[in-house]
Amino acid sequence: MTLRTTMGSLIDRVTQQEDVNFLLTNRIPRRALTIFIGWLSKVENPLVRETCLALWKIFSDLDLSEAKKTKFKSVHDCFTRELKDGARPVDMDPQTMVSPCDAIVGATGTVRDGMVLQAKGFPYSLRDLLDDPSLVQHYRDGSYVTLRLTSSMYHRFHAPHDCTVEQVTYISGDTWNVNPIALKRVENLFCKNERAVIRCRLAANDQLITMVPVAAILVASIRLHFANVLLHLRYRGANVIPCAAKVRKGEEMGWFQHGSTIILFAPPGIDFAPGIREGQRMKMGQPLFTLR
Repeated sequence: MTLRTTMGSLIDRVTQQEDVNFLLTNRIPRRALTIFIGWLSKVENPLVRETCLALWKIFSDLDLSEAKKTKFKSVHDCFTRELKDGARPVDMDPQTMVSPCDAIVGATGTVRDGMVLQAKGFPYSLRDLLDDPSLVQHYRDGSYVTLRLTSSMYHRFHAPHDCTVEQVTYISGDTWNVNPIALKRVENLFCKNERAVIRCRLAANDQLITMVPVAAILVASIRLHFANVLLHLRYRGANVIPCAAKVRKGEEMGWFQHGSTIILFAPPGIDFAPGIREGQRMKMGQPLFTLR
């Protein structure tokens, strides 16, 4: 057994203990650590880069075989990597709305009385998440899905269908970890964290869907192509950013600096694609919803 395998097994045993995992990832100065890691990840010194990448590979199942390039200037360059052409085929059926990102499916279901679930037994208010009463009413009896990106996944996200981005609302917040352990322990976690509420009008039927990228510890930076601004802990500009950006199905919309979560909301009349279930691993471009 190699040293790397031994260390990996030891780390797995430690981090699988919920109390230890929660303590290590949440009972620390999250904001300061997130800002520091954001700086460190952009250091282009070869020794710093290779050391950080080696540690990253020990703690995760990082696979760079689909990356467009094999040499990276920094850890940040690797985190935000592009994929080879054709690595993520997009289902182009006009009745299908696809996953905007690689992810593990978290909570799914129907919006009931303005409430949704972050984990079993842990509801939270849509009003607190979206900060917009009109959207809460719009998604009454609609559907939602939580898409969790792990640290080793492809971190760019794409348009789930042909649509026009009408508005982005940036909401400043904390940087709690969004892993399943924290979701079972911290109430209203998504409502506490840094996030962007992205309103998208579908070209197919003029329905309004909403994507909510939620930042987390070590990853409180969200880049949106159409907003021309980096949303991060130090950003204190106008919260509401008007847009009129047309994007095609599968077109890249932005990226997380490291990885986190996207919550997607659809109104009544847009149903889950067959087979969508909690714990399922998805890739960008695979069917997620079906338009009636």
